[in-house]
Amino acid sequence: MLIEILAAGAGAPQNSFGFWEAMQQGGVIAWFTLGILVIMSVSSFYILFSKLFEQNKVMKQGDAATATFWKAGGLKEGAAKLDKNSAYRQIVDDAIKADGDHAKLTDPVEAHDWLHGSLARSEATINSKLATGLPWLATVGATSPFIGLFGTVIGIYRALIKIGIAGQASIDAVAGPVGEALIMTALGLGVAVPAVLAYNWLQGRNKRIAEHLSAFSNDVLGYMASDGGVKPITKGSAAPAKAAAPAAKK
Repeated sequence: MLIEILAAGAGAPQNSFGFWEAMQQGGVIAWFTLGILVIMSVSSFYILFSKLFEQNKVMKQGDAATATFWKAGGLKEGAAKLDKNSAYRQIVDDAIKADGDHAKLTDPVEAHDWLHGSLARSEATINSKLATGLPWLATVGATSPFIGLFGTVIGIYRALIKIGIAGQASIDAVAGPVGEALIMTALGLGVAVPAVLAYNWLQGRNKRIAEHLSAFSNDVLGYMASDGGVKPITKGSAAPAKAAAPAAKK
């Protein structure tokens, strides 16, 4: 019985239409197209994980700024409590520097406008840094299907050439080139879809970070404009006591 099974397995036809066989039939163009798609896919995942790590770091810095900064007695004291490389520390440092530079201006400029412009520029710098790499994800999502389509066109073209040489459209003549064409289409889509999803997800997280940075920057501006009189209400701060309701008349 065992001999019969081995004999049957030995006599079974080998699969000559697999992935590697199709790529080998495609030649240099197929391997070159595959190489481009692999590079685009690897770089997309690298950007995804690196930006995700960077975003999580900034979000933790925002939580730390909310918890500790406004409990300090002044901007410099609050800045000292923040991480030196924190994005929120950068906003505070830029605000302090802008406040000092305003006194050096020879042309009179409103202090509020000067501080607002300096803080807006600081926010823009941070947001620009967070957005690095995202255009590449958008490029990969937009172009990788067309790169896969290029391999598809080459595969179909080779299939037509084989049909013309053989004089008939037999399965064994066109299976390799058609399989290569379908593989390239699938690879192009497989690279594009994760890149588009990663781009939209990271963009949404960047938008939330930008909103938190803008709120923090506005609070810093209000604190400086009021000479420390205006502070945001944090979880650790006590809520203002409500005025006692007037006694009801008898």
